[in-house]
Amino acid sequence: MVREFQITGLNCAGCVGRAEAALAAIPGAGGAQVNLASHSGQVAGVTAAAVEEALARAGYPARRVTAELSVPEMHCGSCVARVEDAARGAGALSAEANLAERALRVEMLAGDAAGLADLRAALAQAGFAAEVVSDTPEVPDEAPAALHRFEMAAALSLPVLVLEMGGHIFPAFHHWIMRTIGMETSHLIQMILTLIVLAWPGAGFFARGVPGILRARPDMDALVALGTSAAFGFSAVSALAPGLLPPGSAAVYFETAAIIVTLILLGRWLEARARARTGDAVRALMDLAPDTAVLLQGGAPKDVPARDVAVGDRLLLRPGARVPVDGVVAAGISTVDEALLTGEPVPVSKAEGDSVSAGCINGAGTLEITATGVGAETSLARIVAMTRRAQAARLPVQEVINQVTAWFVPAVLAIAALTFGIWLALDGLGPAVVAAISVLIIACPCAMGLATPVSVMVGTGRAAEHGVLFRTGAALQRLGQVAWVAFDKTGTVTQGAPHLTDRAFADGVDGTALMARIGALEAQSEHPLARALAREAGDLDVAEFRATPGQGAAARVAGRALRVGNAGFMEGADFGALADRAASWAAEGATPIFVTEEGRAVAALALRDPLRADAPAAMAGLRGQGLSLALMSGDVPAAADHIGAALGMDAVHGGLRPEDKVAALRGLPGPAAFVGDGINDAPVLAAAEVGIAIAGGADVASEAAGVVLTAPGPAPVVRAVALSRATMRNIRQNLVWAFGYNVLLIPVAAGALVPFGGPTLSPALAGGAMALSSVAVVTNALRLRRA
Repeated sequence: MVREFQITGLNCAGCVGRAEAALAAIPGAGGAQVNLASHSGQVAGVTAAAVEEALARAGYPARRVTAELSVPEMHCGSCVARVEDAARGAGALSAEANLAERALRVEMLAGDAAGLADLRAALAQAGFAAEVVSDTPEVPDEAPAALHRFEMAAALSLPVLVLEMGGHIFPAFHHWIMRTIGMETSHLIQMILTLIVLAWPGAGFFARGVPGILRARPDMDALVALGTSAAFGFSAVSALAPGLLPPGSAAVYFETAAIIVTLILLGRWLEARARARTGDAVRALMDLAPDTAVLLQGGAPKDVPARDVAVGDRLLLRPGARVPVDGVVAAGISTVDEALLTGEPVPVSKAEGDSVSAGCINGAGTLEITATGVGAETSLARIVAMTRRAQAARLPVQEVINQVTAWFVPAVLAIAALTFGIWLALDGLGPAVVAAISVLIIACPCAMGLATPVSVMVGTGRAAEHGVLFRTGAALQRLGQVAWVAFDKTGTVTQGAPHLTDRAFADGVDGTALMARIGALEAQSEHPLARALAREAGDLDVAEFRATPGQGAAARVAGRALRVGNAGFMEGADFGALADRAASWAAEGATPIFVTEEGRAVAALALRDPLRADAPAAMAGLRGQGLSLALMSGDVPAAADHIGAALGMDAVHGGLRPEDKVAALRGLPGPAAFVGDGINDAPVLAAAEVGIAIAGGADVASEAAGVVLTAPGPAPVVRAVALSRATMRNIRQNLVWAFGYNVLLIPVAAGALVPFGGPTLSPALAGGAMALSSVAVVTNALRLRRA
């Protein structure tokens, strides 16, 4: 089981590395990942208690949430114990049952999406049905608290800034201070106010940074804590005991320490406010599922919480209402807006037997539906879960960034020490302290750590809005790098609903009786072509059925050995004139099907599967992005060539078995994505640089693919490639800024330009620039919301 959770105290890529290392060190842990943008993590194979303990020990506590459940079947003290044990076994960090109120209060890891569902299932297995009475929001908005800290720091820092810098701007103000309170009192007031800034709104830098220093694993907070402590300490000695310092070196920099904290807190607030918007797409999807459903009990409608609907319940869907769960229409006719799942704005007609999905909007008709998927099993819930996993995924490029940031903070400390030593030798203690503080503050691994995950969060969320679900971070990165896109034919570029158009029988064959036997055999198969033939099935005994992927199927039908499939499946039977008819059909784009009975060639059939309406435009869109196109089909080469020519494919391969498709894909002159939907496509989807499974296909195809499209047809492939490229372009922009910022400004802060007449960088300006660098990265990522 993969456990997901929210983590506090993450501020830079170094934090991410240390938190991941702590999770990976838990016995039995696998797949540990931490995401700086969402302040979340995931790990498999461990308990919630082990996660909490490991993160707390590393200095990055997991956030807890509370929930209250009603457990009406508790009747005695032993029930209380059993309920609490079941809750703890399901991952609750603490569980307290109240017999008098028949209630259970639990604490869980925040962000554990399936936690409450697992908890209710465990309680039900123990014999105690439970309903959620209240739960705490999983991911609280951090922006209000960050704004409060900034406002406190600003209010305290402003007098310090005015007292120290006002006299430099207005000399009369300096003389007024000297005549009234005096400079010693002014410095004392500045020291007290700055100490409050550091100890109150700025306390988090020390609470997180000092333990990192003591463990020899400094992070961004450690740099801020060191810089502000050095500025405050040097200023305090200068104000209270200047005689301890070399003559002429005493100076106060209280405003530097206070303003650094204030500006960085301003940046953290702006970052938190912007970062909160990166998850808007997923939150919007989650909000689409209604909280209530109209349950039909004995024909009478009753409003119930949607979470209490069970599979098999009959629900009433009024005009304009959102579908609460996945289901099948049991009565009524209407249209349903499925844009949230498919990205297509045109409503779809629904009648008895058609499926509907949670979150979609009913049209003008009234429907009665039978629930088939509830809770975490709805299509909407799976889309949300898949998108959240993609947002938390790490791209391959992130590994390089982690390697750089692993030594970045120690390197900054070394540069600061070197800067201090050089300036001390050249210009005395005061300038040396200022230059070293500037180096400590200007360095910003925050921006480096955010460069990739914030873009991934926004990009994958935007993709989900367009019906494109990236299952892995690697798929998101690699899709934008492919040179070829290869397509399966049936059900991918064609409608996947072939129909029988032509038939020819050998002399002396009763065509009607034979078609009944063929239909009975094909009724056992799930292949799209088989469904077209199964419509003519007779009520006949079928034995010894076996299917050969990519070739056909065989069985004994009504006691006769029957084989239906392509020419290669016919074991050398001579079709003569039937083969000629089949060749002419294939040249026109039809799929020829051959039939033998008791080893004798008895029939040739033609199935036609029209192109999807969006296929030509989709191919043009992909070519417009500079991609080459290939068609890889198990159909006969002539039929594949016909479709390939109609779509302008650069390469066409027909007559391929599943293993042949893998070889053909690898033979393309460049990295290739493969788009398919069937069971037969699973091997090539897994082997492709990126596998793309389209809606309505087999589950095994979706599991083998790195990208899943919620809309049918090839049009979403164009969006998928475009969004992948836009996201990777955005990440590169962020990385150029994050690394370029440090490469350019750290030397300036160290004073490297002074010998050439250039400027230095004051610690306060360094703090402002550092704070705004992270904001710039997050703001740039948010541009993907318009991609």
